[in-house]
Amino acid sequence: MKYDKYGIIKAPLVTEKLTDLKESNRTVGFIVDIRANKHQIKKAVEEIFKVKVEKVRVVVRKGKPRRYGRFESKSAKIKKAYVKLKEGEKMIEFFEGV
Repeated sequence: MKYDKYGIIKAPLVTEKLTDLKESNRTVGFIVDIRANKHQIKKAVEEIFKVKVEKVRVVVRKGKPRRYGRFESKSAKIKKAYVKLKEGEKMIEFFEGV
C-alpha cells in the first residue's frame, strides 16, 4: 500500500467511551484504512495533527450480514485505531471550529 497520510485516516470516532478515554487516558479514536498498519497510522497522526504518539491499538470489526429483500450481502469490514498521545502533548479537538 502506498503511503498517503490523508488516505490512511478516514474519520474520527466520537463516542461516549472515547470521550471518557480522551479525558482520562489521552486517547483518541479514528476509522482507518483496512490495509494500514500501526506504524503507518502513527506516522499519519503525527504528521496531520503535529503531536507525538505513544501507542496505537487497532481493532477490526467484521462485516455484518444484511438483507435487502431477497438479496443477502455483507457490510464492509471496519478498522478502528485507538491512539494514545504522549504526556505534555496538546489534545486533538475535532470540533474546534463549531
